[in-house]
Amino acid sequence: MFKAKSLYHLIVYSIFFIVILISFFTFIIIDNAHEELQQKIETQKQDYTNSQKELLKSDILSTINFINFYHNKYKNEKNEKDIKLEVLNALYQIQHNNNINEYIFIYDYNGNLIFHPVVPDDIGKNKLHIKDKAGKSVIKELIEISQLPNGGFIDYIWFKPDVQKNIKKISYAQSYEQWGWTIGKGVYLDEIDELVKQKEEEYNQKISNYTLQISSLTIMLVLYSIFIYKNATILIVNDVKEIGKYFKESQIDDTPINQNRLMFGEFKVIANYATDAMNNIKLKTHMLEDLNKNLEFKVSEKTAELTKLIESQKSFIKNSVHEINTPLSIIQTNIDLLKMKIPNNKYITHIESGAKIIQYIYDDLSYLIKKDRVIYEKEYLDFSTILKHRLEFFEEIAISNSLYFISNIDDDIYIKFNITELQRVIDNNLSNAIKYSYAKSPIFVKLEYTKDDDVEFSVVTNSKKIEYQNKIFDDFYRENSARGGFGLGLKIVKEICDKNLVIINLESTDKETKFTYRFKINENTTS
Repeated sequence: MFKAKSLYHLIVYSIFFIVILISFFTFIIIDNAHEELQQKIETQKQDYTNSQKELLKSDILSTINFINFYHNKYKNEKNEKDIKLEVLNALYQIQHNNNINEYIFIYDYNGNLIFHPVVPDDIGKNKLHIKDKAGKSVIKELIEISQLPNGGFIDYIWFKPDVQKNIKKISYAQSYEQWGWTIGKGVYLDEIDELVKQKEEEYNQKISNYTLQISSLTIMLVLYSIFIYKNATILIVNDVKEIGKYFKESQIDDTPINQNRLMFGEFKVIANYATDAMNNIKLKTHMLEDLNKNLEFKVSEKTAELTKLIESQKSFIKNSVHEINTPLSIIQTNIDLLKMKIPNNKYITHIESGAKIIQYIYDDLSYLIKKDRVIYEKEYLDFSTILKHRLEFFEEIAISNSLYFISNIDDDIYIKFNITELQRVIDNNLSNAIKYSYAKSPIFVKLEYTKDDDVEFSVVTNSKKIEYQNKIFDDFYRENSARGGFGLGLKIVKEICDKNLVIINLESTDKETKFTYRFKINENTTS
């Protein structure tokens, strides 16, 4: 990119840019004109060729119709040899006065010349071996293509009598099967060259006009640029120097710029803006200095308060989690003792369900506290066994909520994963399934191999449709606040899955909701 250091450089760059721009557009115009010419030539060639093909085909079909008519009319009155001679004489009379470059020819299927108005001395000779300059067996191909149901066209190079040289030619041939004749007619394609020459002359004339117009425009623009430079740049430079001088002086005092020293009205407007801007800058500078001093003090004060508050919250959560563990263990132990003495008691079942919910919440909080300062090492885990144990753990909670599990778990599924993180993924999905399922409905839990290196874990519930699926994994988000919880469970699941490259898929309709997790068995892809 050019960087103009002065108005002189700007003018020079402008002239250079104008020349480049005009050259570019000249190239585009000429290229478009050339492309348009080629398209017109190609279209004209195609149209000419197609029209000649139609004429050739029409002539051959008329000739065959004449032969067929004459043959059918006299076949019962004359012998076939006489009919053929009369047909050939009639064709000779028709062709005798025509253009010598456009004639009908007839061969039998063996390649013997039967009719040719231009070279009658060759009649009776076998022409099957004749080839054109490109090596094409012209007569052989004409005989073969004539025997198709609708005949056909071939392109070749052939001698043109009136110019005494070989010219590109196209012929159409169709057979008269009753006599074994190949009847054809050709047309030379050199006339199209004259049409192409006319188009090229038109193109050259158009390019000459374009070049003259563009050259004139270029000269006018260059002269105009020089005129602008000579008559305006000096005045502009003087006004710019005056404004620059004012900016230097304004740093010392508040004297406004003398507008009588400026030539252009636009620069006088700029000078007024500059004066206002400098006064506002000075005023706001003093205000900002005072504000910054006060702001620094406030920020330091609030930062200290927030730091103290965050540390207090962390300490409270840490101590709370630690304090919950002991009474929770005591509750669970006594529940086990009560179940031994009073089995199948619904009240004990409800108490155990509540204790397990507290245990599950405790595990989530414990993970949140430790996840940023503990390295969770991976090991090979029996996913199938772990999932079955967690289903047993949540069995009482499900029963208390009038729900039940239906599991389909393949045996001996192993993955390399951290056991704490895997349990958090399982527990949060089972807990949410219990929390949001309709009463007396099943919860479907499935674990299976999908490929040689993939394992799929899914949980399906009969529950209300999740409306905002893009928010379900956000911090503290709950689809239904009446169901309780902190809204952290799926956030924990999302973090663990993202860290371990586990693919999550959520499908939710009015009938059911399905969470699917695809784990990689391969160690390298899950580290």
